[in-house]
Amino acid sequence: MAADAFVKLLNEQIAHEYAAHQQYVACAVHYDAETLPQLARFFYAQALEERDHAMMMVQYLIDADADVVIPGVLAPQVRFADIVEPVALALAQEKRVTEQINALAGCARAEGDYTSEQFMQWFIKEQVEEVATMSDLLRVVERSKDDPMDIENFMAREMADSEGADPTAPAAAGAGG
Repeated sequence: MAADAFVKLLNEQIAHEYAAHQQYVACAVHYDAETLPQLARFFYAQALEERDHAMMMVQYLIDADADVVIPGVLAPQVRFADIVEPVALALAQEKRVTEQINALAGCARAEGDYTSEQFMQWFIKEQVEEVATMSDLLRVVERSKDDPMDIENFMAREMADSEGADPTAPAAAGAGG
């Protein structure tokens, strides 16, 4: 059974993951409206990833026979000053999520909840990748902000969805697996 303190924090994290999902949808819609399909595609995919993270956490709580709280979330930011702002916001969000994930792992360890600590290891690895990806993207967008087609070409060339499903990822609720 998962420690009560961990369950509380994980339920809060589910809310953060859903909020990140909504924020990434808003970023994608912004880029779609600006006719930047590669950036839009990237952020739509990021949104689905965040939703999947929430569902992985839901499944863990179900499997641990713990209460699951499906939260409402605040509306995301939908207006952006320029092409850079959504990516900068995304990087800040990923850094914040990294702190939250580390706090979850620390809580599990402090509570002697080694099963939950093990569950969090995949998310720690995932956050290293997410921060690196957003940091790289921010550098490209800042450098090429005056020519969005350079960004689109970079996205098509370097950020194409070549990643398959991670076989080490936790199961997501509703995934049927």
